[in-house]
Amino acid sequence: MVLRKRLGILIKTRLLPFRIAHIVAGFVAVLVGYTSSAVIIFQAADAIGATPEQISSWLWALGIGMGLTSIGLSLFYKKPILTAWSTPGAALLVTSLSGLSMNEAVGAFIVSSMLIVLFGVAGWFNLFVRSIPTELASAMLAGVLFAFGINVFVAMQSNVVLVGLMLGVFFTLKFRLPRYAIFLTLIVGVFTSLVQGEVLLSSFETSLTTPVWVTPKFTVGAIIGVAIPLFIVTMASQNIPGYAALRAHGYQVNPSPLMTWTGLAGVILAPFGGYAFNLAAITAAICMTPEVDEDPKQRFMAPVWAGLFYLLTGIFGAAVVSLFLMFPTELVMAIAGIALITTIANSLTIALSNDQSREPALLTFMITVSGISLFGIGSAFWGLLIGLLANYWLSKNQQI
Repeated sequence: MVLRKRLGILIKTRLLPFRIAHIVAGFVAVLVGYTSSAVIIFQAADAIGATPEQISSWLWALGIGMGLTSIGLSLFYKKPILTAWSTPGAALLVTSLSGLSMNEAVGAFIVSSMLIVLFGVAGWFNLFVRSIPTELASAMLAGVLFAFGINVFVAMQSNVVLVGLMLGVFFTLKFRLPRYAIFLTLIVGVFTSLVQGEVLLSSFETSLTTPVWVTPKFTVGAIIGVAIPLFIVTMASQNIPGYAALRAHGYQVNPSPLMTWTGLAGVILAPFGGYAFNLAAITAAICMTPEVDEDPKQRFMAPVWAGLFYLLTGIFGAAVVSLFLMFPTELVMAIAGIALITTIANSLTIALSNDQSREPALLTFMITVSGISLFGIGSAFWGLLIGLLANYWLSKNQQI
């Protein structure tokens, strides 16, 4: 209690110019994003024979695009809006880019981003999300995040000391020092990993990134085979859960401008490798919990810090990626899951709060957790779609 008061005094007297919890949440969000899916970006670029310079350019474009959109949108709306690359989109590219040239791939990236801009300007995405009940949106979000919560205990199987200590620190400090709980949990995790010899310091390398321009080439085959599927996957598997995360935490934002700006970022940065930008869901949720800030109106600073870290990843490219990859998998899995515990609990509470929509919400949750993929579209979309159909059918029968 005394420690908490002293920390509060330091902040009020501006001896600490920045809130540590904001910085840590931003760093953890970027850490989780890069360590969990950066390898897929390398695979996608390699699928079309990208040179090492072009792969570095992809990292530059993605870092710059995510950084500028996260910072700009969060500061403008004063809400925690975090953007990300399309991870399922990258997975799609690994298999769909084969046989295409880099120029054709860039042309497809531009078309996909232009479709996102169109949805934003026309307001079609806004009309769609307004028709989704809050309970189903929360159930889908809980399903998306649930795997990360489970991974805490998967990681415990291979390193029980590390994960056990991190869990103990988090639950000890959650109510005593909530603003610093994640930060101190991360510190304990890093220190324990160092003692165990699990941090690969030798793998770190320093290098700046030079962007490489690729002139786009538009072909019917690339548009049908890459652009349209990439657009559908990005909207269904990324933007819908990303907007659901905002709604689940009580942030009301018109999604149309968000689609427009992320789409424009893709159009501008596609020639350098920025294949798709969208709203983040999993990493964004890390920036929205009470542990980040007790005042929901101040949590927007966490994505701002994440945006700054994104910019660094773009400028230093492979150097920053190698920094993140130094940490053991168990540490990353544990800190991600622990940071999302509160959000998962709150989402499930909202999802199951209404007796009339409880079964459709549970159906949405279970399908999303299952991880099924049909026609290249992930389980979040199918969970929401089937949940909506079940909700409509039950409502219709209740009126008879």
